[in-house]
Amino acid sequence: MNKLAVKLVEASAIKAALRVVATEQSGLAALEEALAGYLAGPFCNAIDVIGKSSGRVIVSGVGKSGHIGGKIAATFASTGTPAFFIHPAEANHGDLGMIARDDVVIALSWGGESSELHGILSFTRRFSIPLIAITAGEQSTLAREADIVLLMPKVQEACPHGLAPTTSTMMQMAMGDALALALLEARGFGPNDFKTFHPGGKLGAMLTHVGDMMHVGDEVPLVPVGTSVPEAIIMLSQKRFGCVGVTDAESRLVGIITDGDIARNLNRNLGERMVEEVMTRHPKTVHTETLATTAMAILNQHNISALFVTDEDGAPSGIIHFHDLLRIGVA
Repeated sequence: MNKLAVKLVEASAIKAALRVVATEQSGLAALEEALAGYLAGPFCNAIDVIGKSSGRVIVSGVGKSGHIGGKIAATFASTGTPAFFIHPAEANHGDLGMIARDDVVIALSWGGESSELHGILSFTRRFSIPLIAITAGEQSTLAREADIVLLMPKVQEACPHGLAPTTSTMMQMAMGDALALALLEARGFGPNDFKTFHPGGKLGAMLTHVGDMMHVGDEVPLVPVGTSVPEAIIMLSQKRFGCVGVTDAESRLVGIITDGDIARNLNRNLGERMVEEVMTRHPKTVHTETLATTAMAILNQHNISALFVTDEDGAPSGIIHFHDLLRIGVA
């Protein structure tokens, strides 16, 4: 393929990509307008029903709507609303037993006539289980059977043939995110709650507190004011944090001696010096509730390798090294 042909292909691909993004943006804009208008009431009703439920949110859908439904259920579960996805075909073969009477069912079907959903629809009607529909089919079976209908605006799919679910699935996902995060805010779900549901991975590392990972007890390199520099050097080499904290008579941290402090004072007779003569005063510190990401930011900002953890009175309760932060994935 010559260079001209390559450029033509690239131009065509970018044109298609821009058209897709613009079309999907228009769908989200239509959804935003609907939420500010006719969808506001049904949306608030859905939040009220889910918020008052003592059970779980059961999400179901088939095809592309099913894939979106799985993501929506995962978002609910990770933001404080117990939820899981049930495939409608599996529901028709026994998984209906996973739905309890105190649950809420959210069913997704753009057209609202997915035959696979009929079993779940009948089950929710039989046992008076709240059913929330996310559909664009105003007169569809799903809309007629549902207790709450989140009627999506009818928009153009980004597919040039108008067939592949694209804009519609983007809007379904946005609606699911809106429900989950509105519930998150209503419940006051905060960073500590996120840590409970996201203990692993990058997010878990970001939400870890310094107090969860700091070195404590005999591991903390500390010497009192009046200690000779040679004694502090021994402590520094034994603990291997690259620093030693200096405490006053009230056990408050008043200074720090680092490898750099020792190097900068080599021209002095260190054998006859006390730690308070060479220490750096007012060292950077953090508290046990400081996030690991904040601690790493302080280390990077001040080009240091360790931080003492102090209590409200300024007494050291632990120490954290940048290697500890790298180990859990904070970078």
